[in-house]
Amino acid sequence: MKLVVASRNPGKVTELRDLLQGNGWEVVGLADVGFDQEVTEDGYTFEANARKKARAVAKKVRTWTLADDSGLEVDALGGEPGVQSARYAGDNASDTDRMKKLLDRMIAVPDENRTARFRCVICLVDPKGRAHTFSGRCEGRIAHHARGHAGFGYDPVFIPDGNSKTFGELGLDVKRRLSHRARAMQKVVAYLRKQGKS
Repeated sequence: MKLVVASRNPGKVTELRDLLQGNGWEVVGLADVGFDQEVTEDGYTFEANARKKARAVAKKVRTWTLADDSGLEVDALGGEPGVQSARYAGDNASDTDRMKKLLDRMIAVPDENRTARFRCVICLVDPKGRAHTFSGRCEGRIAHHARGHAGFGYDPVFIPDGNSKTFGELGLDVKRRLSHRARAMQKVVAYLRKQGKS
């Protein structure tokens, strides 16, 4: 069975392909199915954005389609940046710009109030157009300074619970085990393995 990952990130496609190896799934990306439209992520929740992307692609390809939306929620900032995580410092800002804005806004926040979490919602649309959602979260806190160079986005300022190092310092192998996306993806893979065998 074919599964289209609604992403132009080849890393996401490869990761899912590896996770589903030997379970009867052919995992492809948007480039493989000729989908070149831009889907505007204007929902107010991660779930709304994931559903919008998955449904837009599924409508064209008419097969199993997967999309995700994720971001960082900081308690001291009332849940910001949330669904605006990728656009927190403006549309053309870099990861460094976004981290700087976040750290500047939290400069006076003490350690005990720097709690935060990464959240991910994955929407899977089946060939009949039914949407299934899976979520994952990773609790932690925001460091006072960026540390480490692994990963992307806010990884150098996020310290996952049970650790003293940021994701930027811990590296990708650790992140792949602990991250919000990894936890959501475990649920997706368990579901898809059942579909592949049925």
